[in-house]
Amino acid sequence: MLIRRETPDDVHAITAITDAAFAADPGGEAWLVTELRADTGWIPELSLVAESPEGAIIGHVVCTRAALNDGPALGLGPLSVHPDHQRRGVGKALVHAVLGAADALGEPLVALLGDPAYYSRFGFRLAAEHGVEPPNPEWAPHFQVRTLHAYRPNQRGTFRYAEPFERL
Repeated sequence: MLIRRETPDDVHAITAITDAAFAADPGGEAWLVTELRADTGWIPELSLVAESPEGAIIGHVVCTRAALNDGPALGLGPLSVHPDHQRRGVGKALVHAVLGAADALGEPLVALLGDPAYYSRFGFRLAAEHGVEPPNPEWAPHFQVRTLHAYRPNQRGTFRYAEPFERL
């Protein structure tokens, strides 16, 4: 498998994979990726695809510009892996790659809403441990952050995703 940046030719495949991965919520997550691409928070270097040895796109992850109070942060998601390729390390490879890319860009932290049992393997911890509050207090048990090398302990406060997340 190859992890690489998204290209314009990948958009259709990313939409199809996202729809397949989130079949319980058809259109929701794929709509979000489309809206994020058009948002000022889009960071092309942090939209990555997993490509099979045969050249098919089998997964996608994106981090977009977010804010922690008035400072920079990233929001991770959606993370999508085609159902035929789930539980084979594709998601793991995508998360490791996007965290490495974010760290290389000098970003301080990445936040997400997800299963702590899954994301703890990547160094994510409940956001409250770092003084970071979710946009919605009800998310606290599942809202997590992963600090990167540029993180400083005074980077605390309320997290705010890119604007398209607010329209979900």
